[in-house]
Amino acid sequence: MPGKLNKIINLARNMGWRYMGFRARHEILRRSGLLKKKFPSAPPFKQYLTLAQWKEQEAVFFFNGKESLTFPRNPQPVIKETFDNLRDGKLLMFNSVLTALGKDYDWVTNPDSGFHYDVHKHWTQIADYSKEAGDIKFVWEKSRFSYLYDVIRYDYHFNVDCAEMVFGDILSWIKSNPVNCGPNYRCSQEMSLRVLNWTFALYYYHDSPILTDTVFDQIQYAIYWQMDHVYKNIGFSRIAVRNNHAITETLTLYLAGIFFPSMPGAAVWKSKGKAWFEEEIAYQVYEDGTFLQFSMNYHRIVAQLLTWGIALSEKNGERFSDVVYDRARKSLVFLRTCMVEENGWLPNYGANDGALFFKLGNAHFRDYRPQLQALASVLGMKAGLDSHYEDVQWYELTKPPMDEWLPANGIHTFTKGGYYIIREPDTLTFIKCGSYKDRPSQADNLHLDLWYKGENILPDAGSYKYNTDEKTMRYFSGTRSHNTVMLDDKDQMLKGGRFIWYYWSQCLEASLVEGGADYSFNGAISAFIYVDNDIVHKRTVIKKKEAPVWEIKDEVTHAPTGMAMRQLWHLPLKLKNSISIIAKDKDGSELAGHTKDGWYSSLYGQKEKTEESYFSTANNVIETIIKMI
Repeated sequence: MPGKLNKIINLARNMGWRYMGFRARHEILRRSGLLKKKFPSAPPFKQYLTLAQWKEQEAVFFFNGKESLTFPRNPQPVIKETFDNLRDGKLLMFNSVLTALGKDYDWVTNPDSGFHYDVHKHWTQIADYSKEAGDIKFVWEKSRFSYLYDVIRYDYHFNVDCAEMVFGDILSWIKSNPVNCGPNYRCSQEMSLRVLNWTFALYYYHDSPILTDTVFDQIQYAIYWQMDHVYKNIGFSRIAVRNNHAITETLTLYLAGIFFPSMPGAAVWKSKGKAWFEEEIAYQVYEDGTFLQFSMNYHRIVAQLLTWGIALSEKNGERFSDVVYDRARKSLVFLRTCMVEENGWLPNYGANDGALFFKLGNAHFRDYRPQLQALASVLGMKAGLDSHYEDVQWYELTKPPMDEWLPANGIHTFTKGGYYIIREPDTLTFIKCGSYKDRPSQADNLHLDLWYKGENILPDAGSYKYNTDEKTMRYFSGTRSHNTVMLDDKDQMLKGGRFIWYYWSQCLEASLVEGGADYSFNGAISAFIYVDNDIVHKRTVIKKKEAPVWEIKDEVTHAPTGMAMRQLWHLPLKLKNSISIIAKDKDGSELAGHTKDGWYSSLYGQKEKTEESYFSTANNVIETIIKMI
């Protein structure tokens, strides 16, 4: 096992010395108290922008007051049920777990652990993770105010004025969270989302008598200081984190500069935010439209941010650089290609924290069609998506579709991200085989994800929670929860801290070709290199055309003597009797299948039992046939 120094050197090689230097400097500033001085606690109230000034400005939002919206009202029971829950203090957290927070929730108590944060502590003194406090995301969830879309949709469809409830919650949050103090000032992305969601509410209730000078004064004060924080701390997301956080924060700086232009520094937020956003999109979304977080859900987040950014910039007579439009189109192509037609779901691939920033309809969280349709609409594309999703109506996207692109049946390769997809009318075959130049979140190379008639017959286990016991976290982020190969109980990469892997696996070769009767994938990765530098895992997948039959050959070379090769498959309990898996050793003898309980997490914070089937050999080859029966 590599020593501590070797791990540090490997981390520096993977992440870069710029990252290492920034993290070290940031920690010195935090511990010395110098970082605290940069972000003043509870600064005195000041009026930066009056309500009259804000209403008179020329900035254009998606709409200008709810009276300007003209799409048909559709008062469905599910909208009322969601609103009733919110009114009664119940929040669907992470689009997954209905949680009773209470009508007088204090905004800083973790409903999962019961831990109450000290709102008088400076944010630099608040830990992201601790055993006592639990997962801080449970505190952030309501405070990002995404639930306002459920309230506003109820307001619109049922024609019931909810302005008092919306502004009451916003003022309650402001009163309960002194500037730069407590857990809700710990993350700049959370502040950015809060500002975007408050802005949506401000424009919806633009002409409401509840939106008084007194109410607006408190909101503009809180918006200013949150954006001041985001701007001053932008290096953390752009250097230390560099993922969807940086995209969210840079876009919000740009949009805050548009919608609150007379605030001090707003012109700088706008110009730098726009330039930084363009840089982040160019870096984070690869040339083939795949995304550096290797996560379907986080890529959907980027799709939503691109929709907001492109639509609102154009409504205000501006335009991003060509690379933003290029990566937006290619993102749409990639995500749409990975989508099954029956229900709009995608493989449960990569980290999934239950985030859906701007939920403007009733579709299931795993259904990507509403968000992809909105992105397609803003790009002037149709992409074979139905027209009844509500998102495009709220965004007032009227650009006529010009491009009727649809993902064709057959093979699709995305070599930068390392994805190989076979689309057929009844099946979707998804294979991951990539090289990492950016931080991986899960040890899942050569994972095989299979779908048949809209059912995920061999799924990725998902994420469950980012902060739980070590054994559970290792399971969901590790190799064992994927349909690939392990050596004994070893992951493909060596696990570090919660979001760190050492000795990243790399693609050595990959190809996907179409033959007369089948499709054939051949791939190889370097893996388990912390065990031995020369270990290679090769996988061949042959998909029979127009039949739910897959032939898989796994071969591991240069593994140390005595290490067993284990081929893993994860079966939903409801489908296990419908799937046949027969595996043979290199000499042609049939291998005995073993089963144990596995886990599946379709939604953050939820898990259910599955059957984990595996085949083990002391040799280095396993040949397998998987078919529906």
